[in-house]
Amino acid sequence: MPIPFKARRSAAVLAALLGFSALNAQAKSDDAPLLNTLFQDHAVLQRDRVNPVWGNAQAGEKLEIAFAGKRASARADASGRWQASLPALPAGGPYTLKVTAADGSSQTLDDVLVGDVFLCTGQSNMVLQVKRTLDSRSEIQNASNDRIRMLTVDNISSVTPQDSIPAANHWLKTTPENIPEFSAACYYYARELQKTVQVPMGLIVSAWGGSRIEPWMSAQALRKVGGYDASLDLLDLYAKDRARAGEQWARLWQDWWRSRPGVSATNEPWNPAHLVNDGWRPAPLDRGAWQRWEMPELANFTGMLWYRTTVKLTAEQAAQGAVLSLGTVNEADQTWVNGHWVGTGYGGDDRSYTLPPGVLHEGDNLVVINVLGTYRDDGLYGPTAKRALRLADGSTVALGDAWQYQMVPSSYGPPPSPPWLSTSGLTTIHNGMIAPLGNYGLRGILWYQGESNTSHASNYLALLDGLRSDLRARFGANLPMLIVQLAGYGAAPTHPVESGSAQVREAQRLAAAQDPHSGLAVAVDIGERSDIHPANKQELGRRLARAARHVIYGETLPPSGPVPTSAQHNGDAVTLTFGDVTDKLVVYGADNPVGFELCGAQADSCHYASADIHGNQVVLRAALPASEIKRVRYCWADSPICTLYDGSGLPAGPFELPITPTQEAKQGTRP
Repeated sequence: MPIPFKARRSAAVLAALLGFSALNAQAKSDDAPLLNTLFQDHAVLQRDRVNPVWGNAQAGEKLEIAFAGKRASARADASGRWQASLPALPAGGPYTLKVTAADGSSQTLDDVLVGDVFLCTGQSNMVLQVKRTLDSRSEIQNASNDRIRMLTVDNISSVTPQDSIPAANHWLKTTPENIPEFSAACYYYARELQKTVQVPMGLIVSAWGGSRIEPWMSAQALRKVGGYDASLDLLDLYAKDRARAGEQWARLWQDWWRSRPGVSATNEPWNPAHLVNDGWRPAPLDRGAWQRWEMPELANFTGMLWYRTTVKLTAEQAAQGAVLSLGTVNEADQTWVNGHWVGTGYGGDDRSYTLPPGVLHEGDNLVVINVLGTYRDDGLYGPTAKRALRLADGSTVALGDAWQYQMVPSSYGPPPSPPWLSTSGLTTIHNGMIAPLGNYGLRGILWYQGESNTSHASNYLALLDGLRSDLRARFGANLPMLIVQLAGYGAAPTHPVESGSAQVREAQRLAAAQDPHSGLAVAVDIGERSDIHPANKQELGRRLARAARHVIYGETLPPSGPVPTSAQHNGDAVTLTFGDVTDKLVVYGADNPVGFELCGAQADSCHYASADIHGNQVVLRAALPASEIKRVRYCWADSPICTLYDGSGLPAGPFELPITPTQEAKQGTRP
């Protein structure tokens, strides 16, 4: 489930978005920096491979680069950009990196290490800071390690690719002062891995809470996946003409609404010509988010609500330019005034929309807002004074408290999202937070994301495959990728259910199983039912490090606990065979494992199954004729109960397999 966007960044982020080039704080002279802002004091470069370095100088200027006794040269192109390749070096340091231009200007970096560099990316569980994890006081107090260096990229969304991260983003040593705000999953991973891989570790965290997978992908990658061409074309238009793009978007959203099953031709809540009163109720905005209105149907509701009110204007007021201020809106809104679409936004911030001329008129003016909320604290709320029309003459007209609302049936499904939004758009975060990393040398990628795609889970596997290929095209073919399978979150099941979280977990499992350079860290058992941000990131770090030891460093240990290799009919029972078992299969808290389901071909045809362990096999039976059993599922729910482990203490993760008479079910087997 998506996490509402709360973070607001410094002026350095705005400068980066506007194309300003701040001076690099790491330069050792009064000269303008020659190196890209990724290259700073305390940075880590990737060992045992050629490392690209790049920056900017005068057009055509020649540059000399010296590092660890090695030299390289480069010449700036017509735009002033230059790039050179540093020879491969073993782990070591600290070293000095110096770039000298032909005009005598130079830049020197100190305390640069050579080791293994990892990109840690995803959404809020990758963002989650060390200070929010278990035993954080002790963890922070003891965090002194000069050989783990950390760089956090500011949250930047852009409709076009950016060249550099903000100069305010610094490589930092691991100290009690620096570690509290750093990514816990990334730090605990490196700390655990360094017990067996004793080299310096460089950690680049580029992650954004609440983000879907689509904004992390390049436009080329999304076009290759398919189904995004129209939205990407709209994004291209937005980069050139925001007004025209907004008009096209409004038509697309309204067409989506009209296409919903059961929506009549006159069911257009934004349209004053179709104004009806049936189904509208008073909206107590003074109580805050709709979950706090003390209305049973809204207490745990996530989805869409319509809001509306009217504001009376004189002819003189209506003739002026105006800005519509709405106060806080969480999470996504579409807003109309007198039937004219005036804007859209995403996140938990205040909304203000400039109204085009001619939208307002004398008398009652209709303001209508559709709000989509998918997590908590959803809707339109905040101080009454923030909801007003702010007129060009400096006066304001309050929108007041006479608001009404109407629920949208969940059967309508999730609406489309404007492609230019940050965490729910297309390619916007890639442009702002991946493209600026260039082709910096990496040893691997850690990916922890998926909560925001649980309502659109059907194509997550294709998107995850596309993202992996996209990152490898930038950072290197066959670059290892470690995927965190979603942790448990939500109500525990009392009967078999369909689950978007389970669908995403299955896509993550398949993505790892089908690629020899990918690994999976199972996290379903270390989640928290009432908190989508589980605090036990230390165990997650241990599991990621174990997967890395197998996938990246070639150790023969099983990477992620027991995995299913086949599911076969066996009379009136089904026999599951597991591989990658350490010692033997074990059950926690009972004689027999729970959480297995046997299913027919259709949705909602699953029955809980009794399970017995026989060596590395589990035999299943359920109250379902053998001829109807087509699939087996395990731990298939938002927050399932999972009790099957092996001697290593690692769980068997959630999965779904087709049942075959004799053949192995390849989906669960690592190539």
